Amino acid sequence: MNKIEHIGIAVKNLDISNELFAALLGAPHYKIEEVASEGVKTSFFKSGPNKIELLEATNPESPIAKFIDKKGEGIHHIAFAVDNIEHEITRLKNEGFTVLNEVPKKGADNKLVAFLHPKTTNGVLIELCQDIPKDNK
Repeated sequence: MNKIEHIGIAVKNLDISNELFAALLGAPHYKIEEVASEGVKTSFFKSGPNKIELLEATNPESPIAKFIDKKGEGIHHIAFAVDNIEHEITRLKNEGFTVLNEVPKKGADNKLVAFLHPKTTNGVLIELCQDIPKDNK
């Protein structure tokens, strides 16, 4: 794993949260994107070299809606950048982690993503992110 790619925060209302984080970070979001397959609308902020992803559910059955119902708004996941997501999935499975997506899927911000089950990572949902090459969009 290379670095923390972003921290994902589950929010009830993206518009209100965008205003809050713009005031907090002193800069507006740079991208809003919907990932229909996950039932989520995302907004990205930069703070120095770091990124924050706000996640709002677009339907009551989405993972974000269920997370907010169970735990309320707050940190949902920590994402790590990787060079080869397939290699990392295999490596982490061999280390005993439970991988939720054995085949990476397209996520927000032009990434391939896979998640590790929080029961095997001290209660923290971990996301692996690999940039999708520009010629493979």
